[in-house]
Amino acid sequence: MAGPLSEAVLHDVMRQGLWAAAVMSLPILAVALAAGLVIGLLQALTSVQEATLTFVPKLAAIAAVFWVTMGFMTGTLVSFLRETVAPLIAGG
Repeated sequence: MAGPLSEAVLHDVMRQGLWAAAVMSLPILAVALAAGLVIGLLQALTSVQEATLTFVPKLAAIAAVFWVTMGFMTGTLVSFLRETVAPLIAGG
């Protein structure tokens, strides 16, 4: 039976996990930023300040990107678990 994880190994796994989370969230965050900028620009140009005008299109864009990139996100998470977490659980 293997002993507890060393502090260095734990920090490395946490670093890799945070990096995987950042990579998985990047497409959604980029689309949310772009949609917010475009909608904000349109609101500034037309002087229409409606709260639902910002919320609904941004939500639709985020949902569409989530649906399209779901396979990529799943692959990234599975890769992280197989390459990093599973060997630690198995004792390697």
